[in-house]
Amino acid sequence: MEFLIVLLILTLVVLVVTAPLRRPEAAAPARARDGGARSRARLEELEAAREAKYREIRDADLDHRTGKLSDADYETLDRSLRAEAVAILRELDRARAGAAT
Repeated sequence: MEFLIVLLILTLVVLVVTAPLRRPEAAAPARARDGGARSRARLEELEAAREAKYREIRDADLDHRTGKLSDADYETLDRSLRAEAVAILRELDRARAGAAT
């Protein structure tokens, strides 16, 4: 009897937790109403990547100033990080231009 009660409770918990996953048709109208949600999410993702890359550049600079990185290692790392930052900024500009149209 106790086993059945535990099984019933567990089944109810699983049903409640997985309910949103079992209703993709309920989420579709919300996506249709908010067509810009994907572009906003992409912008937020790129802005977060930009901030993370800036943080990496600052960390590398601090490591160089404190002697954790040699001049040669710092120059190589800094060049690479800045190139990645430029790529992120260009992608961010393209995403913003796409969202504006």
